[in-house]
Amino acid sequence: MMRRSCAALSSAVVVSCLVALSGALSGALWAALPAHAAAQTASADWHVGETRRVFHPTVARNWRGAQTQALITRIWYPADATQPETPHDFGAPGHPIFLGHAAADDAPLSAAQPKYPLLLLSHGTGGSADSLDWLAASLAAQGYIVAGVNHPGNNALEPRTRDGFTLWWERATDVSEVLDGMLADPRFGPRVDTARIGALGFSLGGYTVLELAGARTDRAAFERFCTSPEADAICAPPEAANLAHAPGAPALTVEGLSAETNASRARSDDSYRDPRIKAAFAIAPALGEAFNGASFKEVTIPVALLAGEADTTAPVGTNIHRIAGFMPQATVTMVPGASHYTFMDVCEPEVMERLAPLCKDGPGVDRAAIHAQTAAQVRDFFAATLPAAGS
Repeated sequence: MMRRSCAALSSAVVVSCLVALSGALSGALWAALPAHAAAQTASADWHVGETRRVFHPTVARNWRGAQTQALITRIWYPADATQPETPHDFGAPGHPIFLGHAAADDAPLSAAQPKYPLLLLSHGTGGSADSLDWLAASLAAQGYIVAGVNHPGNNALEPRTRDGFTLWWERATDVSEVLDGMLADPRFGPRVDTARIGALGFSLGGYTVLELAGARTDRAAFERFCTSPEADAICAPPEAANLAHAPGAPALTVEGLSAETNASRARSDDSYRDPRIKAAFAIAPALGEAFNGASFKEVTIPVALLAGEADTTAPVGTNIHRIAGFMPQATVTMVPGASHYTFMDVCEPEVMERLAPLCKDGPGVDRAAIHAQTAAQVRDFFAATLPAAGS
């Protein structure tokens, strides 16, 4: 079995790592969708291939103090049904935490089509691309190449940094440079349909794909919100406390910032739009208070937003609803009963109680069914907004 992320971590920090691994459709209609129908719709036409790339951009960029100055990228893609799949799970050897999806390791791309659409994937704060395996594998089984970067200084696989945590607008550059790498890759580049490129992300990754769509950040407004009486959970995510109290970690303040950090902050409200991206889907998007009424004036591509009605980590009022208020053209879906962590993978039964805040959902909430329904909705959105030629 392949086991990834959170491996070799002590029990004292495993919860922190797992936290890191983190309208158009009415709630009544969503709740009425039969789980078995969604699962059947998302059934595999191909086996899922999986591999990794390490991209080294040649352009000058801000690595945010990351230990690894490279863009570590997980790739899911359609593989021929003749390719054997092996079980994948998440956790330390012998102690799996999440139920992963089987995949054919480093298998050739399916020859069924000459080219495939490409989706760029952005994970949440302190997480990893692997944390969205449930979604990426489902999309690969339906004919998409999915490339998820581990954002430098802000991922679960190595020490997080202050700049990695706070310079959120830099994440869009990671995704755009992964796109450069994918298109230049001798194996994947010739198989990408460059007219059908989309982006999707979860939590802070949802913010990231909105940036890529053309949204502009109002950093000062977010900082004012988080020092006001209205400040809510988005201003104090658990990863911030862990970073602030790590041995030798700098305080999360603006004092003593480097020239490189200050230069990044000065361009926080720049446009990071990537015109190669034709549609964007944000799940439980965060940092709604970092946007204002003018932030989305340059967003002209289709955008879909989805979140759980019970999300208290990225509270819906200051995040998805605020963003939707600025983008009346966006498709908005609220999932009854779902919390922020409902959109993480399904936990192994052995850890369900020990990691209850991350693994257990509210009464009547079926995480696997919500995953199936969400994956089907994401697939249908990109099928409509990234149509094949002649369709």
